[in-house]
Amino acid sequence: MSVISKPANPQGKGSVAVLDSLQQAKKQLIAPAKNIQQISSDLFTSLFVLNSQIRFKPTTGQAYWLYFKDEQYRLSLIAPEQWPPSQSGRCIGTCELQSDLTWTLALSEACANDGAFIQEIADQRLQLEQTLQQAEKIDDVLPVYLETLPYYSRVLAATLAYSLKQSMQKSGILGLSFRQAEKLLINHID
Repeated sequence: MSVISKPANPQGKGSVAVLDSLQQAKKQLIAPAKNIQQISSDLFTSLFVLNSQIRFKPTTGQAYWLYFKDEQYRLSLIAPEQWPPSQSGRCIGTCELQSDLTWTLALSEACANDGAFIQEIADQRLQLEQTLQQAEKIDDVLPVYLETLPYYSRVLAATLAYSLKQSMQKSGILGLSFRQAEKLLINHID
């Protein structure tokens, strides 16, 4: 009797696959120029989504749902009406990966009306703003390739950083501090 062995990494998620995924994503990237307020907002929302458990390869233009259960966030392909809350957890909202590889998040009605949740989000946003303001350069705050992140989060975080760098370069704020970038925005408005 012969024994059929499965490959050690059936999904091909080794370092070569990560590098290939990064290169492919970079080739498809369309990153518009963005001011510091847009960069900050996109970074916050994207990091909020990417800090969830992602067990599939998200594609642009597709709706996904963010859930919270057992003290962790999880991105899912399954809409809230397709399964009971006892299985899915609390629906935080609908997410979409944009063509520039940033994320949007539309909060569910329950979360949007939950004062404690909104305050938690505001506190997290304030922490990011303070980190951005204290950084020598805005780009120092962008996510980097972290081997400890799950596969898809790792790829998406690296491509997010690449996208935001491209946007900052196009708007002339790459390498600047938060205050310098704000001054450019103020001078541009005047």
